Amino acid sequence: MDFKKYQEESQKTVLHKEWDFALPYFVLGLNGEAGEVAEKIKKVLRDNNGVVSDEKKAEIEKELGDVLWYLSQTATELGLDLSEVAAKNLEKLFSRQARNKITGDGDNR
Repeated sequence: MDFKKYQEESQKTVLHKEWDFALPYFVLGLNGEAGEVAEKIKKVLRDNNGVVSDEKKAEIEKELGDVLWYLSQTATELGLDLSEVAAKNLEKLFSRQARNKITGDGDNR
């Protein structure tokens, strides 16, 4: 599935499109779901010496799906095409790589 199709289809599952606070709701959800991914990885480190079992991988996959959903809704709320966001991100990363600036900090490196 491509991002454009995902973005269109996932919109069908949004419950309260008329909320004045939809954007912060989606951003908070994105943060919460990313935290759940991090929490699962933390527990893999703590409990399994960093070895990701098939069971844990399946759990993380579900959480990553939730991250994708909230990311998609955030992009939609901002009027952004997720496919374009992804393409621009790759363009930025390849530019940094070509200029040997893939490491470091700052958005405009």
